[in-house]
Amino acid sequence: MNLSSKVEFKPKFFTEIRDYNVGKLKDDLVAGIVVGIVALPLAIAFGIASGVTPTVGLITAIIGGFLVSALGGNSVQIGGPTGAFIIIVYNIIQNFGLTGLAVATFMAGVILVILGVFKLGTIIKFIPYPIVVGFTSGIALTIFSTQIVDLFGLTIDKVPSDFIGKWIVYIKHFDTISVGTFLVGLFTIIIISLTPRVSRKLPGALIAIIVMTVVVYCLKTFLGVSGIETIGDRFGAMSHDIPAPHQLGLDMNTVNLLLPSAFTIAILGAIESLLSATVADGATGNNTRSNTELIGQGIANIVVPFFGGIPVTGAIARTMTNITNGGRTPVAGVVHAVVLLLIFLFLMPLINYVPMACLAGVLVVVAYNMSGWRTVRGILKNPKSDVAVLVTTFLLTVIFDLTIAIEIGLLLAILLFLRRVTENTQIKVFSNQIDISDGTEVTHKEVLNVADGVEIYEIDGPFFFGIANKFDEMMHNMGDKPMVRIIRMRHVPFIDSTGIHNLETLISSSRSEGIHVVLSGVTPQVRTVLENAKIHNLIGEDHICDHITKAVVLANSLVENRQHIRQISW
Repeated sequence: MNLSSKVEFKPKFFTEIRDYNVGKLKDDLVAGIVVGIVALPLAIAFGIASGVTPTVGLITAIIGGFLVSALGGNSVQIGGPTGAFIIIVYNIIQNFGLTGLAVATFMAGVILVILGVFKLGTIIKFIPYPIVVGFTSGIALTIFSTQIVDLFGLTIDKVPSDFIGKWIVYIKHFDTISVGTFLVGLFTIIIISLTPRVSRKLPGALIAIIVMTVVVYCLKTFLGVSGIETIGDRFGAMSHDIPAPHQLGLDMNTVNLLLPSAFTIAILGAIESLLSATVADGATGNNTRSNTELIGQGIANIVVPFFGGIPVTGAIARTMTNITNGGRTPVAGVVHAVVLLLIFLFLMPLINYVPMACLAGVLVVVAYNMSGWRTVRGILKNPKSDVAVLVTTFLLTVIFDLTIAIEIGLLLAILLFLRRVTENTQIKVFSNQIDISDGTEVTHKEVLNVADGVEIYEIDGPFFFGIANKFDEMMHNMGDKPMVRIIRMRHVPFIDSTGIHNLETLISSSRSEGIHVVLSGVTPQVRTVLENAKIHNLIGEDHICDHITKAVVLANSLVENRQHIRQISW
């Protein structure tokens, strides 16, 4: 088998580069430089909030961002560390250390590649919106709760990992607030919030970091102000050398322990990257190659752990910054990675002077933007089922764990889908007459007379396990036993193993009672499944009809023959 012909892996970079020109290069250079500058403070902040160093955040943005642009299925997607991963990464580090994080990220990359290879990119997009909003809002609140110590400069020896425990400790230690630290964080938030009023193209986070870093440096150097912690105070002098690749140390015990976390990283990364790609398609008019995007994201997550990096996915804010600044091909994403690399190699010592409160302010704004409170307010006016899913996913994310929230959220999505399909699938019963024009575009009635002793059951929807049981119950609850049962299946797009089993049971029980079963309107796809299950051997090839007219004629003749035999026997 030629597997390469089956796999949908066509990176947009190689498509766009075929007709590349100087004009596109100019636009991509401008967009890439701007996005690189915007990505700098976010990469640092996400790295620190995730429990690693600023260096790791930048390495992730450089290597992961390059691979996502070079191998992804979207022309303008910008990849890197994002706020969505902060909580899951932090928890993995707390429980399994940096080695465990590397293994989980690698496994998540493999899962993403598998999802892309089996062409599940389109399916991922259809996860119900309330679930996405629920855990995104939950992540936002959790991110905010992790920044309280740095934002207010609280003096706390150890902060609990659980949400409720955190806030209990915060309240008890709120009297240790550092006014100077809080003012740095507050002014950071104000600068970021006001920058778009001046120009939406200006990177508010970077401007806030530059301004507040200069202010804090002057306060410390010239006025002797102390107590405002900087990156250098916490992490010391940081290296600006690209780390050499290292081994991960995979073993089955580690794989088993980290598989749930890896699955969470993969699903969350797939959702966020494809959501970002969908938003980008709406802004540019392009079409994302969803499965290629998943494979590209997977490769990025397979590679970055070898350099000490954290999980990578598509970043909506950076992607939209790329679009608004003229980026239209993956070259802009490559330029963004190169800009970050140059900053890492030559300007890394300056990062030491950035106040921790300033980064906390940046993340507070990120959390606010992620919260989507307006969207939440709108969903709360929707049907109760949507509200229940939203609230459940939100609470699971905040109170328990993002892994649990993703798993329960996906389970809820499946259950909701099955319920709605079951509700929309109808089973109709006909006797005496049936209008075969019903459900078609034909305007005049075309009525078939059905002999006494013939009942017609029409299934309108997929014949899967939910409907199979419902159909089985209906058959058992019918009163008088007919001579012939016609199962009309013109609107049955597929039938699963449970449907096959129930159909076999119905045929066997009907035959034992002397009742014929005739199948009508069987589509070619369903007929293939029935043939593979040897249904035709149970009822006879002539009892599987492609149209209701043939089925009714056959059923009427069977009843007539039965009545004729009875008359002779009398």
